[in-house]
Amino acid sequence: MDTLIRVVQDNLSAHTPGALYEAFPPEEAHRILRRLEFHHTPKHAIWLNMVEIGVLRGQCLDRRIGEREQLISEIEAWERGRNASGARVKWMFDTQRARTKLRRSYPVTSNHS
Repeated sequence: MDTLIRVVQDNLSAHTPGALYEAFPPEEAHRILRRLEFHHTPKHAIWLNMVEIGVLRGQCLDRRIGEREQLISEIEAWERGRNASGARVKWMFDTQRARTKLRRSYPVTSNHS
């Protein structure tokens, strides 16, 4: 029996099973897809995930942690504390500011300059 691979990804339109059929012959794409289980991040939380990663890095991962078990323990403790405090993110970007700052991440479209 093949090992199941869980794929966690955002909701980018290119992230579809059909993309495998564009990259591989149909038999190979089908073989790969049988082993994959897709999980998508919530559409409403994509930017939040990026912000929280930055906060995690600044508040918890600002030093070398040499052991995997300690890393897991530190992140779990940080997450528990953050959730217990009801921490909020004050999002200050509007779409245009985000596009300007993160221009390499955005495709050029006819609606945006």
